[in-house]
Amino acid sequence: MFTGIIESMGKVAAMTPKGGDVTLLIKSEGLDFADVKLGDSIAVNGVCLTATALPGGAFEADVSGETLSLTSLAQISVGSTVNLEKALTPSSRLGGHLVSGHVDGLGKIVEMKQDARSVRIDIEAPAELAKYIAHKGSITVDGISLTVNSVAGAVFSLNIIPHTQEVTTIGQWKVGTPVNLEVDIIARYLERLLLGEKAAEPASEGISMAFLAENGFLKGS
Repeated sequence: MFTGIIESMGKVAAMTPKGGDVTLLIKSEGLDFADVKLGDSIAVNGVCLTATALPGGAFEADVSGETLSLTSLAQISVGSTVNLEKALTPSSRLGGHLVSGHVDGLGKIVEMKQDARSVRIDIEAPAELAKYIAHKGSITVDGISLTVNSVAGAVFSLNIIPHTQEVTTIGQWKVGTPVNLEVDIIARYLERLLLGEKAAEPASEGISMAFLAENGFLKGS
């Protein structure tokens, strides 16, 4: 588990293809590797990866073909900057929210504009994730825990302060950039709870407007 509070940025120093997968070598001068062991988890742009080697001031991690196909890690190359966060420990401050490091889908930045000293960013999420994104709720974007300022359909807005722009890869984003999205895990558990006994049915497709109306969650139903 992670918090979505980025500890440091890193640089992709090498990418080695291995039978359809890729081994990444990521260097970081700002991340303290003293307490990292082989097998530990490190989030890279919000993707939970396992440290398979720890050459000084860096780590290696294998990325499967499936992960490449489902996340923005397919877009990085040698020299790319990435957000890094070590796994949460029992004594860590939970400054963001609970993040699993399992990407739910790819979003796309559709608008960026200055808002005083901050920047306002609109991101279009995959349609199937829209129901999990709520006004003032939490969402993880490229591993960064952020607060949703507003929602319009599948497009949600963020307001990014200067500090966050400086210490994460947000400063490199532009319109069209693909970003990894992980919705709040509580929303997913709530969906399963609302399904009740129907959650055990193999054909269950989750919460829909018809389901809500049928079960009295909508006014006038």
